[in-house]
Amino acid sequence: MQDEDNVATGAQEGAEQQAPQVKMHILTQFVRDLSFENVLAQRGVGGEVQPDVTVNVNLDAKKRKPDHQYEVAIKLNVESKNKGTEDKLFLLEMEYAGVFHVENVPEEQLHPFLMIECPRMIFPFLRRIVSDVTRDGGFPPLNMENIDFLQIYRNEIMRRQAEQEKPASAELN
Repeated sequence: MQDEDNVATGAQEGAEQQAPQVKMHILTQFVRDLSFENVLAQRGVGGEVQPDVTVNVNLDAKKRKPDHQYEVAIKLNVESKNKGTEDKLFLLEMEYAGVFHVENVPEEQLHPFLMIECPRMIFPFLRRIVSDVTRDGGFPPLNMENIDFLQIYRNEIMRRQAEQEKPASAELN
C-alpha cells in the first residue's frame, strides 16, 4: 500500500515538474465608468409597471506595462422597459475592470484564459454593484444570473470566423 502511495506521489511530482503551475492573482479591480438613468422618475409616469430587462455584455483585455500583467474589463449595458408600453424604465451602463497577474499560461491559451477565467473572477463584484445601484435608483435590486463567459467567447470566435468567410465568399460571386 505504501509503495503505491510513493509511486502516485512520484508521478504527481514528475507531472508538476513538466508543466509549470498556472499562477493568477487579482491585483486590483475597479469601476472605470458607471451611469444610471432612472427614466421612469424623470417622466413621472405612474401606473403598473412590468419590467423587461435586457443585458448586453462586452469583454476587453489588454497587456499592461509590467510583465505578466493584464487588464480585463466587462462592459455592461442594462436596459429595462415596461412590457406593455415599451417605455424605458432605467438604463445602466457600467465598465468594471480587473488587473491580473498571470504566469505560466501557454501563449495559445492566454487569450481564452483572459476572456473567460478573468471575467469569471470579477463578475460577483460587478453583480453586487448592479444590485446596489438599481436598488438605490428606486427599483427592486437587479440580481443578475451568472454569465457564461465561455459561451460569449465561443460566440465571438464564430462571429469573427463568419466575418472572415463573408468577404471571401463575396469575391467568388
